[in-house]
Amino acid sequence: MISYSEAINLINKNSLTIGKKRISIEQSLHRVCAENVISPSKYPSSNNSAFDGFALVSKETKGLNSKKTKKFKLLKTIAAGDNPKIKNYKKDSTIEIMTGAVLPKHFDTILPVENAKYFPSKSKPTHIVVDREIKKNSYVRFSGEDYQTKDIVLKKGEIIQANHLMAFAALGIKTVLVKKIPKIIFFGTGNELVDYRKKNISPWKVRNSNSLYFYSFGKSLHLEMIDGGMVKDNQSNKLKTALKKKILSDIDVLATSGAVSAGKFDFIPKFIKQLGFTSQFKGVKIKPGKPIMFSKYKKKLFFGLPGNPISLVVGFRFFIYPLIRNMLGMNKEKTFRAKLLNKYSKKEDFTHFLRCSMTRNQKGHCELKILKGQQSNKLKALTESNCWGIFKKGKSKFKQGDFVECLPLIPSS
Repeated sequence: MISYSEAINLINKNSLTIGKKRISIEQSLHRVCAENVISPSKYPSSNNSAFDGFALVSKETKGLNSKKTKKFKLLKTIAAGDNPKIKNYKKDSTIEIMTGAVLPKHFDTILPVENAKYFPSKSKPTHIVVDREIKKNSYVRFSGEDYQTKDIVLKKGEIIQANHLMAFAALGIKTVLVKKIPKIIFFGTGNELVDYRKKNISPWKVRNSNSLYFYSFGKSLHLEMIDGGMVKDNQSNKLKTALKKKILSDIDVLATSGAVSAGKFDFIPKFIKQLGFTSQFKGVKIKPGKPIMFSKYKKKLFFGLPGNPISLVVGFRFFIYPLIRNMLGMNKEKTFRAKLLNKYSKKEDFTHFLRCSMTRNQKGHCELKILKGQQSNKLKALTESNCWGIFKKGKSKFKQGDFVECLPLIPSS
């Protein structure tokens, strides 16, 4: 058996190269950028008003105060979207301007509407009276203060979210180059499996929850998932035929659950080898999920995951998901640290992935509670957890107050 870090190194070494495709921004939500997205223009494109008020020339207000006032002739009103051109500009003039409207040539500052004094009346003003100095650039949004031309809007390897689409649209970016979506197929194996929708089952049978989880978890990551169905232990030729067919298709990753240990009916390792796959590892020093296997054939990758539900969950979260990030050119997922609330012991050379509950104390610090029922066949802790505690090799005893690396139960990006 190899260590978890050695397994990840082998996965990265054998990762696939995923193609690229240019698509419209409307289709790009949750896709991974294949190149830096660059701003083609400034944003805002022109200086504009940050406030409803009156545009003025700041130097024309110099020396004004409550005892020394000046009237400014009102030329016109400009709203957001109006042409800001002024044909009849004269000294000591003003423009009524709305938030977002482009600041016309000549003017360089804004007097907020709340501070305006109208002449001769508010209902029919011809002028405003200014009784203070107005600093240059007050309440002005500057051209390019948000984005300059050639600024990076989104970096290569990042996932496109709705907030990015807003920036793309505002900047006039119509298309983006993205990575193609990895395609994964999953088969559940075992004589004990029955359809999870079946109401009444025999005590010696198990509803196939693995396939539904695998498919749903992949979908939550916006991957292209295919449910290959269930295969009985005595139907190995059926699975072999199905996999052989998929090897010739556009499937990137093939995965199974069950039949990977060393028992009488654990047929997966043997016939995966018969199909031409080269084993990269078989067995990793982790808990749960120790019997996991990983193989490669040309541009196809295969994961044989253990049949116990939590072992399968760990296999996807800590082996397949890192592979997917690598294939898509994403950075390594960042962990966070939390202070342990209860003690834990394990074999020193093993890495354990535990279902935990993370909370924040009154000081805002992360605290980690290991939930009861960590066995690989028990589901309750999975439903009650919100993160994974990663208890790395090199240490056998963890005491209360120790800091432990963690990852969210479901990747955020």
